[in-house]
Amino acid sequence: MPVSKSVSKQVSTIDSTALKYLSSYSEQVKSKVKLMLEQDTLGKFLLTKYPHTHDITSDKKLREFVMDLKNNYLKKSSPISKIIYDPKIHVVNNALGLHTFVSRVQGNKLKSKNEIRISELFRRCPEVFLQMITVHELATLVSKL
Repeated sequence: MPVSKSVSKQVSTIDSTALKYLSSYSEQVKSKVKLMLEQDTLGKFLLTKYPHTHDITSDKKLREFVMDLKNNYLKKSSPISKIIYDPKIHVVNNALGLHTFVSRVQGNKLKSKNEIRISELFRRCPEVFLQMITVHELATLVSKL
């Protein structure tokens, strides 16, 4: 599926807060991205580099995708009880993905369940972007163990 070309956002001036996700990158990379944003060519650049979207559009397929990554690279990590696309995540949390722990008391034991929620906007993007956010959320789950 081709990525929709109708998604275009006008950026009048780019400040440092607009590039907060790139803060750990080199100045050379940040200046190239800033220039592309100012000239409104970043979308065209990404469309030529990644012209097709993935077919992981349901929560079931997302769970299979994440579990394949987890089972291949994180065999001894704790299980994940819920993996979903969340339509409210970007608006409410100003994030692209969330990892949460839900703790419940069962008798005299404390049970915790791990959840991964991926922003709805990754439902219609190239697979490399979905893989990037998924690997990030898996890594943060592992680092909390």
